[in-house]
Amino acid sequence: MYKICYMKRRFLFFELEKYLQVPEAILVTGMRQVGKTTLLKQLFDSIEGPKLWFDLDNPLDQLVFEEQDYNAIFQRFRDQTGSPSDRISIFIDEIQNYPPVTKVVKYLIDHYGVKFYLTGSSNFYLKNLFPESLAGRKFLFVLPPLNFREYQYFKSDSATPEVDKSDIWQILGGKDHVTYIKLEHTYADYIEFGGFPRVVTAANREEKVMVLRNIFASFFKKDLRILSDFKDITELRNLILLLVPRVGSMLDITRISSEMGVERLKIYHYLEFLQGIFLIHLLPRFSKGVDRSVAGGKKVYFADTGLLNLIGKVNESQLFENAIINQLANYGPVSFYNHRNVSEIDAIVNKEIALEIKLRGTPSDLNKLKKQCEKLGIANYAVISKYFSEEKEIYPGLLV
Repeated sequence: MYKICYMKRRFLFFELEKYLQVPEAILVTGMRQVGKTTLLKQLFDSIEGPKLWFDLDNPLDQLVFEEQDYNAIFQRFRDQTGSPSDRISIFIDEIQNYPPVTKVVKYLIDHYGVKFYLTGSSNFYLKNLFPESLAGRKFLFVLPPLNFREYQYFKSDSATPEVDKSDIWQILGGKDHVTYIKLEHTYADYIEFGGFPRVVTAANREEKVMVLRNIFASFFKKDLRILSDFKDITELRNLILLLVPRVGSMLDITRISSEMGVERLKIYHYLEFLQGIFLIHLLPRFSKGVDRSVAGGKKVYFADTGLLNLIGKVNESQLFENAIINQLANYGPVSFYNHRNVSEIDAIVNKEIALEIKLRGTPSDLNKLKKQCEKLGIANYAVISKYFSEEKEIYPGLLV
């Protein structure tokens, strides 16, 4: 393991620092190229005491965990670190490349109190290939592409980020025209090219596009071909292309099935997989109870607007709405409200904050939202607008 050069830390790094002393394994998952390995290396460099690094992309590192005697594996760790008594920290990158490793992790946590830090690139894999192996023995964290506040930090000269605020009203309360003008062009760039760290730090537009192409290609080379059992990758590609113009719309599975000539059940499986590798996410309908709806009737969004722009073209309104839905995920579960296709609310955060997303928010939008919220018993509401408005409860999306 080598000492990495200075790189800016994702906001999640500071959240993970709170869990360094707990016995559970720290498992970080998320899309490819969002910075999971870099995050793990930064954690490796920041902690004291005996520690070892393994990369399961490397067959030699896999070999370590193929030993049938798990006690012998632990003793090897002791010998390598030269520590007879201190708690050992083990870092394992890309655990999806060797599923049996989770049995070793479980055993060494239970019998020796080893602290594990793990990354995995597919929630679909973690859910389907070893759903019970680490039950009760892991804290799971998802690392998404950069949100806009992280994006500003990565583009700045600052070595220390501002504290990541979790209260959306704290964020929106800081609106002013000067801030909007200052950030308007930066936000436009963020929406167009998305939040993959390597894309954000690229020198020019041409490089950004090339990096995005490589990232999308990696989904097909690794996630789609290795992690899935789908024999016809062409069908999956065609579904992705069909989803692009449907961004922000409710999915009609029957219609998609008919257009593709693929049975409905297979479409559901494809959608589950695409969510599992974090390429898309499906927004559920608002319900005051437990949401039991399936993919049909949910709204589709892409996890990164840069990838969305690369795969196909959407209009300005769809792109902005997709960006805001992604940003809102920082504040809790997001759903949408639709009543018989007559009345709709774009986003409801934590079942208590209703938000309408518009390119140019107007008082009329605000009044309509207010009436809908009164019927639903939601006290907090606002309009999120791409373009600045002086109206008190119409906020620029770049603040979200």
